[in-house]
Amino acid sequence: MSIAGAEGQGPFADLPSPPYYVVVFSSVRGGLAEGYDEAVARMVELARAQPGFLGVESARGADGFGITTSYWASEEAIEAWRRHAEHALVRERGRRDWYRHFEVRVARVERAYGRPTARLDGGGK
Repeated sequence: MSIAGAEGQGPFADLPSPPYYVVVFSSVRGGLAEGYDEAVARMVELARAQPGFLGVESARGADGFGITTSYWASEEAIEAWRRHAEHALVRERGRRDWYRHFEVRVARVERAYGRPTARLDGGGK
């Protein structure tokens, strides 16, 4: 599974300069697969509509271990997303049907840097 950061941005979320917040959801899949991909797509759709949502990045390995990071403008935005009724129902189904183990971590991002992917083709200076 791969969730693009933003339309046309590839796998990386297009984020503002810090500070902002990140929710890191690490999980190991297990159990049922039915409805999982649809639920993930729906949660991304709903999150993108939430005030304070900045972006999302996600990857899952063949062994079932995955990490999804969602980025938010404030702790209040994260809390509002946690309270969202449809999100709460899907979280409960995940606990019951889709994940053998998961961890959620929330942090404030103070610094961020990287290398733009546009330079990886060897062209230009």
